[in-house]
Amino acid sequence: MRIAASNRVVNRAQRISLIALIGVGALAVSGCSYINPQSTGQIYSASDGVRTDLGKLELRNILVVSSGKDKPGRIIGAVFNTSDTGITLTISGSGGSQTRISVKANEPYYLNETTDASILSSVSAMPGATETLTLSQDGSAEPKTAELTVPVLDGTLKEYQQYIPRASPTPSPADTSSPTPSS
Repeated sequence: MRIAASNRVVNRAQRISLIALIGVGALAVSGCSYINPQSTGQIYSASDGVRTDLGKLELRNILVVSSGKDKPGRIIGAVFNTSDTGITLTISGSGGSQTRISVKANEPYYLNETTDASILSSVSAMPGATETLTLSQDGSAEPKTAELTVPVLDGTLKEYQQYIPRASPTPSPADTSSPTPSS
């Protein structure tokens, strides 16, 4: 009888030790997430462009597509207006080049192939570098201005080839050698 009783005490001690060991292990593993922030809770730009908030405007995935330094550049991305009034966003680049975008109240505005091109006449950075843009908003109760450093991309990636600004054809002077219609 004494052997059976001592076995019960040993088994009980082993169980308590095992439970304590599992508890310590669980605390050690969960302690990492207590000390370190969850990466899924961090806000970041998940694509090629960058993001910022300017008052009631939220700019997402903003970047410039250009064929080279000192060439025109097209701004692409999305602008969300979270206010109850329309806001005009002015984006200024180097050398005084700028473009204006009117964003209706509580609506998104996508800078893509379905909207009017937002072209800067000149980009000071080479593709692969970054360009600093000055953003300013008009039409809200609280005008705001900010700087945003955005990547400059070219047509190396197929999805951006369609956005490279093309030189518009210049009209040729009237040809004077052609015969005039007779009356």
